[in-house]
Amino acid sequence: MSGLERDALHEHTLDSESVFDGALLKVWRDRVELPDGSRSVREYIRHPGAVVVVALEESGALVFERQFRYPLQRAFLELPAGKIDAGEDILTCAQRELREETGFAAANWEYVGVMHPCIGYSDERIEVFFAHELSQVGGALDDGEFLEVLSLRADEVEQAIRSGRITDAKTITAYYLALPHIQARLRGR
Repeated sequence: MSGLERDALHEHTLDSESVFDGALLKVWRDRVELPDGSRSVREYIRHPGAVVVVALEESGALVFERQFRYPLQRAFLELPAGKIDAGEDILTCAQRELREETGFAAANWEYVGVMHPCIGYSDERIEVFFAHELSQVGGALDDGEFLEVLSLRADEVEQAIRSGRITDAKTITAYYLALPHIQARLRGR
């Protein structure tokens, strides 16, 4: 479809109002005109975007973290990830988050893709990176951030996904997006 053609499913924004302006999330309510000409309301969250890093250790294990997530009142197994700061380059953000949260730096970085975790109510995007040739440089957690760093082999990750120990969407998606890169790197050792 060229830029001049209109998507037959497009919803035209009639007006937009800010409902909540938080430190991280911004909630909006828009009135829209639907493709058939009727009108409706759309409520959604604006998010600054994030990165997730699939980091492969020399041993062949992946760097994971265990972190308490307040909305669900429990700790989750996740890949290192974090919010993109205003104006920040996505690779710079990925490098910063890996170092801050896990204490690792990586000599090699590959962009894997993007995911949209909550398309029904958020504009959040998560940029996915694969990092390898790691070195320990020391972490620097943000104030109020607490987590445990651990290593999981690919078979352990897949078992944890199948058993429900890993349920975080960004972690599952990033792992499978990066899996061809992981396998190629492990074959090349």
